[in-house]
Amino acid sequence: MRPLSAPELLDIWEAGARQPLAARALWLLSAAQPDTSYEALAQLPIGERDAQLLALHEGLFGAQLSAVAACPQCGERLQLALNRSDLDLSAGAAPGPLALEFDRYSIRYRLPNSADLLALTGCDSVEAGRRLLLSRCIQSVRCDGGDQAVETLPDGVIAALTAQMAQADPQADLQLDLSCPVCRHRWLAAFDMITFLWNEIDSWARRMLREVHALASAYGWSEADILSMSATRRHLYLDLIGAA
Repeated sequence: MRPLSAPELLDIWEAGARQPLAARALWLLSAAQPDTSYEALAQLPIGERDAQLLALHEGLFGAQLSAVAACPQCGERLQLALNRSDLDLSAGAAPGPLALEFDRYSIRYRLPNSADLLALTGCDSVEAGRRLLLSRCIQSVRCDGGDQAVETLPDGVIAALTAQMAQADPQADLQLDLSCPVCRHRWLAAFDMITFLWNEIDSWARRMLREVHALASAYGWSEADILSMSATRRHLYLDLIGAA
C-alpha cells in the first residue's frame, strides 16, 4: 500500500464528499493500491476492507487513533486513545464460502462486501436493506432436503445467520468496551472505520486548504507549489506570516 500525496488526498476528499461511505472507502484504497482493480476491492469482505483502511490510516496519520465518546447514561465525554493493534482483528476473519445449519435449514452464504453496501443506498427502509443484503449474500437455502427462496426465511433463521456473519468477520463489527469514569456505566460502542477515517481526512483537508489560502495570499504561490512543500517548511512559512 503506497502513501497518498496531499494533492491525491485532496482530490479524493473533494470528489467523495457527496458519495456514500462505501464508495469513499473504495476510492481511497484504489488510490493507495493502483495494482488492484476497483472491482476486486469492492468484493473484499467488509472486515478485510476495514483492516486495509486501518493500515491506510496509519500511513496517513500514524498508528494512534484519537476519538470521543459520550456516556449514554450521564453524558460525560470520554477521550479515547486507541492503537492500530487495539482495532486490528483481521486475523480472526473466517474464510469463505460459509455455511449455517440451523433448525431444519442449511444455508450457504458469503460475507457482505462494499458492492453490497453500495447496492443498499436505494433502499427506503432498514428492513428492505436487510432483505436485499441477505438476497445478495445467500448463495443457497435448503430446508428438509428441498430448495427454498431467501424471502421465505423465518425471522429466527435470519437472526442466527446475522449473528454468525458477525462472528465470521469480527473486523466488520468493531465494538469498543467502554466505561464511564464518572458514573461507572459500562457499554459497547460501535466503531466504524471508514467514518472515522473520513472524518480525519475531512479535518486534515480543511486545515490544509486554510494553510494554502494563507500562504497563497501572503506570497502568491500556487496551490500545487504549496502542497509540494514538506509540512515542516510549510509551517515555518506560516509562522513567519503569523498564521500558524
